[in-house]
Amino acid sequence: MNEFEKNVQSKRNDLIDSGVGFVVTFGFFATMFIIATVIHLAS
Repeated sequence: MNEFEKNVQSKRNDLIDSGVGFVVTFGFFATMFIIATVIHLAS
């Protein structure tokens, strides 16, 4: 067995980390889209 498999640094669920990463990325791009739409409508 691999040494890293025996001594795990983090025992958190990967699904939670993936979900947080997806939500943060989606929120960033949604914010950019909203800002661009507001600038387009204002000009």
